[in-house]
Amino acid sequence: MSLFITCPVESVERATTFYAALGWTLNAEMSDHNVSCFAIAPEQYVMLGSREMYASVGGVAELIGEAGTPSKVTVSFDLGSREAVDKLVERAGAAGGRVGDTDDYDFMYQRQFDDPDGYHYSPFWMKPNTDTTE
Repeated sequence: MSLFITCPVESVERATTFYAALGWTLNAEMSDHNVSCFAIAPEQYVMLGSREMYASVGGVAELIGEAGTPSKVTVSFDLGSREAVDKLVERAGAAGGRVGDTDDYDFMYQRQFDDPDGYHYSPFWMKPNTDTTE
């Protein structure tokens, strides 16, 4: 199953620059001046479309929002290590994203960031089972 998360953005060019700085892979075949498609994992994509493009495929004003409208969802995904989480969030901050909280639970390490359009991401790393009870 493929997963596509489509987000209306203020500027496709700015969004493309930000997501490329995260190290995610641009799918040129599915991108043009109105939309950029980034692979974030096998068969998982983030589509960053102009507000006009988003409206043309049925997005109503309440869904499209305006610049600065906070995200109504959190996109969470696991990474292979605590260091991978930190590196991604550091790249997001360096590229102009807003870095949020860090949560270090017994079972999981997670951090938060928002892209320049306010979309909220929460990458995490599930800690290995450290239960030593018999």
